[in-house]
Amino acid sequence: MPNYTAPVEDMMFLFDKLRNNKNYNEIEKYKEVNSELVKNILDEAAKINQNIILPLAKIGDENPTVLENGIVRTPPGYKEAYTKFIEDGWTSLSCDPKYGGQGMPKTVSAFFDEMLSSASLSFKLYSELSIGAYNCINHHASEEIKDKYLPKMVEGKWSGTMCLTEPVCGTDLGLLKTKAEEQKDGTYKINGQKIFITSGDHDLTENIIHLVIARATDSPKGTKGISLFLVPKFKVNHDGSLGQRNGISTGSIESKMGIKGSATCVLNFDDAVGYMIGPKNKGLNSMFTMMNLERIVVGIQGLGISETAYQNSLSYAKERKQGKTNSSKSSNGADIIIEHADIRRSLLNMKSIIEGERALCFWLSQQTEVSLYHSDEAIRKEASDYVSLMTPVVKTMFTDLGMEITSDAMQVHGGYGYTKDQGIEQLYRDNRITPIYEGTNSVQALDLVFRKLVNKNGDIIDKYLNMIRNDFNKSGQKIKPFIDDFNNSLDTLNKFTLWIKDKLNNSKDDASAACNDYLKALGFVSIAHSWIKVLEICFEDYDNNKTFYEDKIQTAKFYFKRVLPRAENHFKTASTGSDYIMNFKFN
Repeated sequence: MPNYTAPVEDMMFLFDKLRNNKNYNEIEKYKEVNSELVKNILDEAAKINQNIILPLAKIGDENPTVLENGIVRTPPGYKEAYTKFIEDGWTSLSCDPKYGGQGMPKTVSAFFDEMLSSASLSFKLYSELSIGAYNCINHHASEEIKDKYLPKMVEGKWSGTMCLTEPVCGTDLGLLKTKAEEQKDGTYKINGQKIFITSGDHDLTENIIHLVIARATDSPKGTKGISLFLVPKFKVNHDGSLGQRNGISTGSIESKMGIKGSATCVLNFDDAVGYMIGPKNKGLNSMFTMMNLERIVVGIQGLGISETAYQNSLSYAKERKQGKTNSSKSSNGADIIIEHADIRRSLLNMKSIIEGERALCFWLSQQTEVSLYHSDEAIRKEASDYVSLMTPVVKTMFTDLGMEITSDAMQVHGGYGYTKDQGIEQLYRDNRITPIYEGTNSVQALDLVFRKLVNKNGDIIDKYLNMIRNDFNKSGQKIKPFIDDFNNSLDTLNKFTLWIKDKLNNSKDDASAACNDYLKALGFVSIAHSWIKVLEICFEDYDNNKTFYEDKIQTAKFYFKRVLPRAENHFKTASTGSDYIMNFKFN
């Protein structure tokens, strides 16, 4: 089983030193969220993740969730861990105190999301979709619905799901066939089938609140006729108590490559009673409140699994002896593999990406809070645009690089990495879903290029690129080499942006074929921007924590010399166009 130690020191460094965001600091509700409080939360989070949840990863992989006589049973130990999980209040961490939540900002809850992902992604998924459903209901439902359902969801006694996919439609939701027929009492009868529903059924909570997209019988075809419905597993009485079972049944549980402890269900809706959430035929707008936040969280899943892969690779490399280096220190013919240049390169690649991603995620968490709660509408709108722009980047970069890192971790472990003994191959298998669900990474790249670069609020990408170019202090000889490398890559990204804008007008195939490359280039530069912000602190505060800051500086040096140049390579390959792709004749 892999080991894991929550990187609390690095998380607290970000919270303490990179919290100097003027707009974020103007949010009144978070002014009392201080370092002492956050440190206590993260220390307790580390304990439950390291001691209770981490062992569940292997257990869930070897004893997958099963469907027996119509009942979905989670792996051994899940019930006991979940009981402890909700007793300690972890489901309520970021929720509104009005419904029993603790009201912590996403700058804190994102750290907890990472820890959970590092410990056991399968276990995490039972509560993760509940928070997404909570956010959707909180933003779009009536006060009556919120008062009736949210307190139990915040408490963790009830969980939630997101039901979009059907056998006939994945990304193209306009093809959905699930129907909603309005009743005289204002409720709807829901009929249809949903597939790939994460945590669609299980034995951890008393009730499951499904958010289901469906088409009312009198609504138009396509995405313009989609509405959103709340459909509980058990009907809820007026006094909040549970009534009879709703018309929902589990057809099967998918047999998967990874996350085997998570119940991925086929759900059948047969005259199930549902309640419309938000305006009729505007269901996708409501659901995207959940989906966009979920996409960021999926990116954090890739980050969390990467951290576990790195920690175990580093530990193994310090113990495993194999071969001799050019400057061998061994007297018995073999050196520990961490002395080999290529192993060190691989470890630094992991470390520099992970720490840069964590810093970028912290910045994005700040922007998310500003977009929701700042008092100035113009500032909220600008932050919302940045979040919209960076959501597909974080989802794609963190998960794709998670595949790279878990693959490299297996390579560091050699033959042992390919066996189940070390648990490294499970990290690879568990992470493999993250580039796929919540919109495949290719869809994310298309979304970025065709929808997010420019929108109704203007040229968002230019605003972002100008912001990151001017977002740091350019003085100081020590940081100058890093800034020079950053500016060179930013110039390349500017050229790439002009190229792709031109192709959006003149050659859609060229733009489509370049989407993935453009997203990657933007991602590598965005992570570099976060590293620059980290380096500013390291050089300014160096004497107060030399060991920690020197480690950061040397890690950043690897990123800027070995990782950031990938951005230019993506531009070079993308700018070759698409003719030779589209004109190729497949046999």
